[in-house]
Amino acid sequence: MSITTDQLRTRAAASFWLRVAAMALPLLMIVPAFWNGYPLLQWDTGGYLARWYEGYLVPSRSTVFGIYLHYGESFGFWINLAVQSLATLWLLQLTLRVLSMMQTVRFVAISVLLILSTALPWLASMLLTDIFAGLSVLSLFLLVIGGHRTSALEKIALFVFTAFAAATHSATLGVLLGLCAAGWMARPLLGPRLPLAGLAQASLTIVAGGLMLMSANYALSGKWTWTPGGYGVAFGRMMQDGIVARYLNDRCPRESYKLCPYRNELPTSADEFLWGKSVFNTLGRFQGMNEEMGYIVVHSLADYPAWQAGAALRAMGQQLLHVATGEGTNGWIPHTRGIIERYIPSQAAPMRAARQQHWGVDFDYVNWLHVPVALVSMLGLVLLLAHALTNRRLDDLTLLAATVTLALLGNAFICGVVSGPHDRYGARMVWVATFVVLIALARRFGDNVKAR
Repeated sequence: MSITTDQLRTRAAASFWLRVAAMALPLLMIVPAFWNGYPLLQWDTGGYLARWYEGYLVPSRSTVFGIYLHYGESFGFWINLAVQSLATLWLLQLTLRVLSMMQTVRFVAISVLLILSTALPWLASMLLTDIFAGLSVLSLFLLVIGGHRTSALEKIALFVFTAFAAATHSATLGVLLGLCAAGWMARPLLGPRLPLAGLAQASLTIVAGGLMLMSANYALSGKWTWTPGGYGVAFGRMMQDGIVARYLNDRCPRESYKLCPYRNELPTSADEFLWGKSVFNTLGRFQGMNEEMGYIVVHSLADYPAWQAGAALRAMGQQLLHVATGEGTNGWIPHTRGIIERYIPSQAAPMRAARQQHWGVDFDYVNWLHVPVALVSMLGLVLLLAHALTNRRLDDLTLLAATVTLALLGNAFICGVVSGPHDRYGARMVWVATFVVLIALARRFGDNVKAR
């Protein structure tokens, strides 16, 4: 069949506009920040920013991520958003390429759908660790199964990125560690589908991430130690479930705890206890209470194992359904504002002028779309796996779906059980399920087109 000049011109024009669209994607990925007039901030952002300046460790605030933010200060943090946007698109296209599905039109279409229907652009536009949680699942998967389909330079980049992501948040490191453990357990069954070299490289990223975090802690605080705070967060969740009150009522007549005089005045939520004006402040916060909270956490696990197991399962199930975008990203961020005004005064004016600081960011309308898409995506992921198992198909897309499913379950367990269910923890991971479902639909649609 001959091709006319007009057809060639039409194809060239279509190819040109696809390239233009692909070049515009990095800007579209952070369009919420452009609309806001400044990178989006969150309740926890200030705690990370302050690590460089205050020189001591605080619970659940990674010094590695704090250093990453510090080096973006001179650019108004826009360089951080550029890194997050480009890293996101790099991993999306690399995943498609490894799955032998990379076409410009497909890449653009999937990226635009993710931007329009998931939390992804809001995460990429925010100064918070959450964007790296979902991306690290993709990078770990690519390290394991990429093999000869990725270059040596790409493997190095994937390794460094995964290690950095693991160092930015303990929950992210926990999810990645769980995925590696699951990979090693499945290796005898799956054989060459999970290459030993890939599993070894992925596992070493966890070690590298841990060393990166402890080195940063030492550089900023002079202490060769892990980021503190695990017991405090777990204590808050147990207090919210009523376990702490029961423990104190059972023990206080016989044992002396700082919390005994206040056992009937404990707040009903972990957030109110740890971050509000509660007895926790009166008793010295983490410095004054960490030892006692750790003791109660450990011993209440032994004293009420059935209660703890039931509470953990409920928290995990609730966390899977908490997927709304934007938790903690509103105008009420006094600590973060205070940190910027105190330590980075050059950024105070543009930060104050942003829509967010004038309560101009409202996620209610966004979540009318995001929440249904997230829940349907998780259901689609389960159906995709069930269909693959029914047909005994174990290709790379099935492995990716299984990896993301395990990541969602692991994330729900770690975050729900330790910190209690929060929308933020679900939203930062569930967009990856939407990505996998879109890939599956693109493959099915492409196969149907070829068949016709």
